[in-house]
Amino acid sequence: MRITKYTHACVRLEHEGRVLVVDPGIWSEPDALTGADAVLVTHEHADHVDVLRLRGLGVPVYAPAEADIPDLDVQRVSAEAEFTAAGFTVRAVGGRHATVHGGQPDCANLGYVVDGSVYHPGDALHVPEEPVDTLLVPVHGSWLSAAQAIDFVNAVGPRRAFAVHDAQINERGLGGVNGWLAQETDTDYRFLRPRASL
Repeated sequence: MRITKYTHACVRLEHEGRVLVVDPGIWSEPDALTGADAVLVTHEHADHVDVLRLRGLGVPVYAPAEADIPDLDVQRVSAEAEFTAAGFTVRAVGGRHATVHGGQPDCANLGYVVDGSVYHPGDALHVPEEPVDTLLVPVHGSWLSAAQAIDFVNAVGPRRAFAVHDAQINERGLGGVNGWLAQETDTDYRFLRPRASL
């Protein structure tokens, strides 16, 4: 499976001509959606879902059943649901967005385990029951500390991990977070710049 990172939380997965895009938000590049067969949205926040771009795309968009995404036709998904999107097997896990303060924000958030090997948690630190090979780890947010990101990677225990949710952190901060994750996790941790693939 080819994985391409786009700005912030957006990731494009490709295998045998099929394209699945996760969390194409308002900060991600429009070409992330070129040729997409389906889209997974973890939650309703604009940095994870660009309604204007998705509205005219003409492909299935899967989102949490409780998500409030006006003016976008979505396939509603519940936690623990298993379905096929763009020919990939997907299992939805988790349920709620991580809190920042005082229980806010509180909205539905689903992570997605794709083909039993790649896990995108959205804005939450839910540890899936099954082992995953590749973790897309959030590295910065008002709801997240570096210590939490490190603990999350170690709790999931993937073979490799790549940063997502990084658009609000400057280069100095990113350097520090990347250094800590590389040093303190038991995985092959790497940072991918937007449009970089592996």
